[in-house]
Amino acid sequence: MRSEPLLAAEPPAPVRNIGELFAIASTQTKKAAQHYGKLAAAGDKAFEPVRCVFEVLSEREQDRAQAIEEACIAAIGRPTASADLRWIPVDLVPAEELSDLENSLLSTAYGAWALAVRHRERAFIFWTYVAALAETANVRAAAESMAREALRDGNLLRRERRQAWRTERKEALAGDAPAAAELSSAALLESLLLRDIYRWLQDAPAPQRQHLLSMIGSQGPIPETNDKLPHVESLDEIKRRALRHAEQLSSIYLNEADKAVDQSRLELAQQLAARSIARLADLRTIASLAR
Repeated sequence: MRSEPLLAAEPPAPVRNIGELFAIASTQTKKAAQHYGKLAAAGDKAFEPVRCVFEVLSEREQDRAQAIEEACIAAIGRPTASADLRWIPVDLVPAEELSDLENSLLSTAYGAWALAVRHRERAFIFWTYVAALAETANVRAAAESMAREALRDGNLLRRERRQAWRTERKEALAGDAPAAAELSSAALLESLLLRDIYRWLQDAPAPQRQHLLSMIGSQGPIPETNDKLPHVESLDEIKRRALRHAEQLSSIYLNEADKAVDQSRLELAQQLAARSIARLADLRTIASLAR
């Protein structure tokens, strides 16, 4: 299994005073609200369930930012100030995680809540570090309070994550058989992807068509289709489905590599994952090109 630290970097120096502590908290919270707000306004209709989660998360962070300002005024008689910062606060919601979720065709509400849980887990770890490094009792107490708040919030978000998981599992079990088969069979997915790529290249400009044709040539024969039948799907729909199948395959192969119990199985899964990830990157590049 992959094992990466939640917090990329520890606080580089002790927090000197309450003003600096609140300035750090305010910066982190406003940045989180900005990140979540961007995703709350992003995506198409298919992104709607995920966007709704980020709307809630953005509002929560805005409320938190307001509460921090009020607490700062109560503690030191003025709002937070960037001049109090001596170092750049750790970003608790890394942009690459958000980008992965925004660009994935497999994004779900569960994934969005899980990201928010990681955010608050990072906050808990960060503030425990601040408390441990504190040189004054009031900074230590305030940092411990921030850590407890992050812990409580994380527990609330875990409930939302569990509910999303149950809902999505129920929908998956009630779904149609072809969809369930796609998720469980890499062989079927490979076949469906080849068919999608072939349909895609039929309407693609010449340079893109050649690239797509080379991808089919490296994976097997061109699937049989009845060209006499009219196209009932738009090119955008075909692209989207092909990208979804390609992403599902990458996920399957990566999971297989994680679960491998012997070297030969691991090597095969890694080879398939590497090929699948490269193919997904190529397809995303082609899909982004103007017609």
